[in-house]
Amino acid sequence: MMPAFLSPGSGALECPPAPASAHAWMPSSPCGPECVDTEPEAGRLRFAARIAGIGAVAVSFPIAYLVTPRRYRARVQTRYARALLSCCGIQVRVIDNGGAPADREGLLVVAGHIGWTDIIALSAVRPTAFVARADMVDWPVLGDIARRVRVIPIERERLRELPGVVHRIAERLTAGERIGLFPEGTTWCGRAHGRLRPALFQAAIDTGTPVQPIRLRYLDRHGEVCTVPGFVGVDTMADSFRRVLRSKGVVAELVLQPLEQPGTDRKDLARRCEQAIRGDAVDRAFADIIGRDGPGAEPAELTVQAPEHRHPKLPVRVGA
Repeated sequence: MMPAFLSPGSGALECPPAPASAHAWMPSSPCGPECVDTEPEAGRLRFAARIAGIGAVAVSFPIAYLVTPRRYRARVQTRYARALLSCCGIQVRVIDNGGAPADREGLLVVAGHIGWTDIIALSAVRPTAFVARADMVDWPVLGDIARRVRVIPIERERLRELPGVVHRIAERLTAGERIGLFPEGTTWCGRAHGRLRPALFQAAIDTGTPVQPIRLRYLDRHGEVCTVPGFVGVDTMADSFRRVLRSKGVVAELVLQPLEQPGTDRKDLARRCEQAIRGDAVDRAFADIIGRDGPGAEPAELTVQAPEHRHPKLPVRVGA
């Protein structure tokens, strides 16, 4: 049975139950291999050239970063992220719908989660550190990048560690860093999607940090939603890596939505960000499928408390 394919203004198809998980906070995606476009388009020569290009980017980035003056390093990071995506056969399209100023510090960035290319795509907009699965540092290529951008590891199976993760995010936000996270808690194919879980939004509330919702999707050469980058089901890193490198004409589209102020209720903040990313029609359709207390919902008794942080006053540029 296929997962529900959701799009703004459309109804929802029947969605299979999510697999069992370690605890109620840990969401599971019903997306599987049948959701993903698998027909290869790039030939062997192009496939080999892309692998060589990725190797060149991975080797040259640390050197370029070290020899570049500090004030220009952000530009180097974004250019290398775009170069890495290009080597994967993915182009970038950024649409600014009133997002944060380029010099904005101390920002929480949230987006839907499709696959490992999401981190590179968001880094191609502005340098960002991420909350990511703990074993990512062991992955080839991406693991080295993860260590350099100081990824905040999270083990979703260990619920007791969640307050500590919120605390570390709050510390980094207070220090003026730009932190990205994927509140769905797992990857989806790109046509279907999950809810934004409220727990990690607590860090923004504790520090008074605005949140930048980003609508991320992948399109094919015809402008239709592309599921090639989806890292779902029984996918291994090698399977996903091979599929992405053999694709052709994929575009990562990122729409920078206006900032959401943190307020005092993390559930309300998560809801507002979800509406900014998905739109009201999608939010209602998905709520009809699983309900607010469906599989993977945050338990009512779960509370996350982090030590009080004082957020410094940061300069905000007013203009276009």
